[in-house]
Amino acid sequence: MSPPRVFVTRKLPGDALERLRARTRMEVWEGELPPPREALLSRSREAEGLLTLLTDRVDAALLEAAPSLRALSNMAAGVDNIDLSACTARGIPVGHTPFVLTETTADFAFALLLAAARRIVEADAFARSGRWRTWQPALLLGRDVHGATLGIAGMGAIGRAVARRAAGFGMRLLYSSRSPHPEEEAALGAMAVDKRTLLRESDFLSLHLPLTAETRHYLGAAEMAQMKPTAVLINTSRGAVVDQPALVEALRRGRPAFAALDVTDPEPPSADEPLLRLPNLLLAPHLGSASYATRARMASLAVDNLLAALEGRPLPHCANPQAAR
Repeated sequence: MSPPRVFVTRKLPGDALERLRARTRMEVWEGELPPPREALLSRSREAEGLLTLLTDRVDAALLEAAPSLRALSNMAAGVDNIDLSACTARGIPVGHTPFVLTETTADFAFALLLAAARRIVEADAFARSGRWRTWQPALLLGRDVHGATLGIAGMGAIGRAVARRAAGFGMRLLYSSRSPHPEEEAALGAMAVDKRTLLRESDFLSLHLPLTAETRHYLGAAEMAQMKPTAVLINTSRGAVVDQPALVEALRRGRPAFAALDVTDPEPPSADEPLLRLPNLLLAPHLGSASYATRARMASLAVDNLLAALEGRPLPHCANPQAAR
């Protein structure tokens, strides 16, 4: 039998694709941008395996156009870009790459928190601009992190990793989650609270929620109106967890005072997106997992998942294990 055909939607860091090339007939999209929809459909038609990124929409229409498809691997912790039900109905196992990016993403979330609190981006611009003339007692005053209250929405692996970092800064920890986390409560002093309390008492609110029907627009206008006027919002999860037009209006009104975002809805924002014109916003281009080592591990796990599915073995991480039975 000839090796299976696979299509990879982007060049990946590290050497994982060399392993995939050695065991498949692999085609890689060479463009810097994701393949356009028609190109994705066309390249998938004869593919038995797909290795996708969070920028690639895999829906029923794509599955219909790819009758030979029997394995899908998404190089992302989440699978919100994939119609998981449609894949399961077709018996297509879907691999993903959780856990390998936990610590790196938590580092970045806390970096955003610190940068927002101490106005690092503004300070850099000020120092380079020629306006720095002398030490001034009231120049670019920020907010203390130590002793402040951090609210964590979603106490999964990344949320817990952020909590560990916050404990080292002596922060008071509140969290809201689907299930209790007694280990973090005992070790870190974290306290489980309802959503209203989380919003009202957090000096910094960090979002670590998967994007689902239930979490879409977890933060809307009504929720943001409950936040402190001095609060800082950090989002490294998915852009649609926040109602973006509502966030623009909330930031204009100053409640919350500031937002530090690694994600938007959509990504990237359009050139005329009002969010980009706000002075009380720090924006990064979805860099949460962007370290050399972590992106290479993600690519390696994505390849492991795809090869396992194509070869009829259990996937290291499968988002729909019922499809592989």
